[in-house]
Amino acid sequence: MLCETMLRFISLKFGRLYRCLKFLFVVSLFVILVMNTHNLFASFQKNELMDRRFINLNKCPACFGTSWCRKFMNGQISFETWGRLRFLDFFNVKNVYFAQYGEPREGTRRIVLKRLGSNQELMDIDQKICKRATGRPRCDLIQAMYKTEFARLNGDVRLLTPEVVEGWSDLVHCPSQRLLDRIVRRYAETKDSGSFLLKNLKDTERMQLLMTLAFNPEPLVLQSFPSDEGWPFAKYLGACGRMVAVNYVGEELWTFFNAPWEKRVDLAMQLMEIAEQLTNNDFEFALYLLDVSFDNFAVGSRDGKVIVVDAENVLVADKRLIKQNKPENWDVWYESKFEECDKEACLSFSKDILCSRVTVDHNYYAICQNLLSRHATWRGTTGGLLHDPPVEIAKEGLLEALIDECTNPKKRSGRFQAAKELREYLTQLSNNVR
Repeated sequence: MLCETMLRFISLKFGRLYRCLKFLFVVSLFVILVMNTHNLFASFQKNELMDRRFINLNKCPACFGTSWCRKFMNGQISFETWGRLRFLDFFNVKNVYFAQYGEPREGTRRIVLKRLGSNQELMDIDQKICKRATGRPRCDLIQAMYKTEFARLNGDVRLLTPEVVEGWSDLVHCPSQRLLDRIVRRYAETKDSGSFLLKNLKDTERMQLLMTLAFNPEPLVLQSFPSDEGWPFAKYLGACGRMVAVNYVGEELWTFFNAPWEKRVDLAMQLMEIAEQLTNNDFEFALYLLDVSFDNFAVGSRDGKVIVVDAENVLVADKRLIKQNKPENWDVWYESKFEECDKEACLSFSKDILCSRVTVDHNYYAICQNLLSRHATWRGTTGGLLHDPPVEIAKEGLLEALIDECTNPKKRSGRFQAAKELREYLTQLSNNVR
C-alpha cells in the first residue's frame, strides 16, 4: 500500500514537472517570436538562398561545388515556410532543409537542401584548413586552401590514387583505383565530366572534390552510384557553396512504423532487397551501410519505393581487388557478431574486415537488427517494423524465427541462409495480400 502511494506521488510529481516544462517551452517560444518579430517578417520577404554568404559561396573552393549556383542566384530555389525562420535552426542540428525548386517549363517541385554537417562541424573544417596552412585557427580561408593537401594534386597529376586519399572517409577507407576512377569520371560539379583523368578538372574543382571526399562524401556516393542506374539512393541535383541539393523522396521510414501490416511487409521486403543489392551486384562493388536507422531511409510518395537518404557512412569495398590481392582469409565467409546494446541504432563491425572479405553479411545484419527485429529501438520505441503480425503469421512462427536468425544466428552461416529465406518469405507475404 505504501509503495503504491509512493508511486502515485512520484507519478503525480513528474506529471506536474512535465506540464510545467511544457508551459515554459511554449512561453519561451512565444517570447522568442515577439523579440524576433522584425526578423520574422524580413525572413518571409527575403530569399536567403540568393545570399552568397548564407550559402557559403564566398568560401569556395572550400565548398562542395557550384553547378547549381545559377539556379540559386536566379531565385529558382526558396525555403518552404518553416525553413525561412532562422531561430528554428537551433533545432535543426543536421542542417537539412526542405525547399521548392522551380523551372519555367516543369513547374515547381520539392527538394532537400543539406549543408552536410552541423554548424560546429563546418567551423571545425575551417579551423583545420587554417591550421594546416598557417598554424592558426583563423585565416583567409580561400588562400589557405591552396596550401593544403586539397591543392597539392596539381594539373600535371593524371589520376586520383588510393595512397593519396585512403582513410579520408568511409567511402575511401579502402579505395581501389577502379572506385576512384569512377568517382572522378562521374563528378557532377564539373562541366567536363566523363573523364577519369584528374588533370581534366580545374584547380578549384579538384579542391572541391577532395574536400567533399574528406568532410562528407555523401554527394560523391550519390553521383558514383546514381538512382538513374537503379541504385537505392536519393538523386543528386547539384550544389552551390556549402549547400547541396538532392531530390525529395518522401516521408521518412519511421512514419510507417504503425502503418497497416501489408504496407510494412512490403517495406521490409524492399529493405532486404536493398541489403542484397548493395552486397551482391554485377559491378562487384560491395556498399556497406555503417549507419542504419529509421531516419536514414524514406519512402517514395508516389511509387512507395524505399530509398537511402543519408549516404554519408557508406563503405565501398572492391570485390575484384580483394580477389586479386587475396588477403588473409579473403574467401572465408564473414559473419557479423550480434551484440546487445542499450542505445539506438547500434552496429558492431570492423571496417578492415569489410575491406578484406569477398562474402560479408553486414548489410543483412544491419537491416535485420536495427529495422526489423524486436531489438530495433528508435525514439524510445522497440519492436521493429514487423511488430504485431497477424495472429495466423505469429502462430506459424516462421517470420519471427527467420528475423531472429538473421539478427542473432545460432547456426554457422545462419544469417546468410536466413536473409535469403526472409526475402523469399516476405515476397510471398507481399504477393498474398495484393
